[in-house]
Amino acid sequence: MQFLPSRQTLRRALSIAPVAMLLSGCNMVVMHPSGDVAMQQRDLVLIATALMLLIIVPVVALIVLFAWRYRHANKDARYEPDWDHSTQLELIIWAAPLLIIICLGAVTWVGTHLLDPYRPLDRVAAGKPIAADVAPLEVQVVALDWKWLFIYPEQGIATVNELAAPVNRPIHFKIIASSVMNSFYIPALAGQIYAMPGMETKLNAVINKPGNYAGFSANYSGAGFSGMRFRFHGMSNDDFAGWVANAKKGGGMLDRAVYLKLAEPSEKEPVRRFASIDPALYNAALNQCVVPGTPCMADVMKADAARDGEAGHGSHGAPTPSDVTPQQGPHMDHGNMTMNMTPKTGPTGRGEGLVGAGLTPPSSPFRKPEAVALDAPAHQHSL
Repeated sequence: MQFLPSRQTLRRALSIAPVAMLLSGCNMVVMHPSGDVAMQQRDLVLIATALMLLIIVPVVALIVLFAWRYRHANKDARYEPDWDHSTQLELIIWAAPLLIIICLGAVTWVGTHLLDPYRPLDRVAAGKPIAADVAPLEVQVVALDWKWLFIYPEQGIATVNELAAPVNRPIHFKIIASSVMNSFYIPALAGQIYAMPGMETKLNAVINKPGNYAGFSANYSGAGFSGMRFRFHGMSNDDFAGWVANAKKGGGMLDRAVYLKLAEPSEKEPVRRFASIDPALYNAALNQCVVPGTPCMADVMKADAARDGEAGHGSHGAPTPSDVTPQQGPHMDHGNMTMNMTPKTGPTGRGEGLVGAGLTPPSSPFRKPEAVALDAPAHQHSL
């Protein structure tokens, strides 16, 4: 006798088919990473989830129990309308969540400091410290519109939308952006790190298993954001040396002119390799002075700091917009803008606020990073 499924069985199977198809595309890489940093982050997520479930599961179970025991049809349930307090119950209700919160706080505090992306690694895997003679591989990452540029200063090469590193060797990423804010993320390697123009962020990580991993932007950055993806290859030392050798054979030189052309907005850029690089290119991109003749932010800040130091005994307030006069109009090129402002003659306050790459030294903690003359012609400070 041949078994034929009923209509109800077929209907149920068809109803869950779309869900099964969607789940078939999930590989749960965050829960099954291939890098030690990502593994520790995974463990932190699991520990925090388990601690929270210690409260959630009993509460849900008690809700079901109370609903069943004190249902209208249960005539044997105790009915005590005058009951209003229990010291023991109060202690349980408040003590249990408080202990969970203390544990969560301790785990978060310790994990946050141990997994600080700026903190150099002290191991490549659990129980496997870094050898004294192993130096980190330095990779300079530049988020462009809408592609990724990877510069290897030690190897003297650069790539577009392709990244590689030897397994069990620490990787030190220096990350910037050319125009808008972005986010560098390889789920199998480590957590995401923001890339911002005019400042540098860092990430220390290690890949422990050879493989081909996905990397992408985790922060919306414009029309081509969805295609801003790259491949990360974990390789043996010999394979990595061969990969570098192939890069040196294939492409030309990555200089400032090529960089400016590459920085123009484009989508789904193919993999490219450059056999040599301009050693000063990354610092120029960081300081927003790739365009010839554009003053670098570091030099501008140094000059401003020196000027503010000389005039420290003058005015005690921050200069108003009328205290600065445009020296030249803004230069905009491929998302990079530089506006040079020269203060009018006269004392200014001493800058004691936050100073960093991409920020002019403030004359007070409340001064905005940029000062634009309100009475300047519109074309001089138009964005």
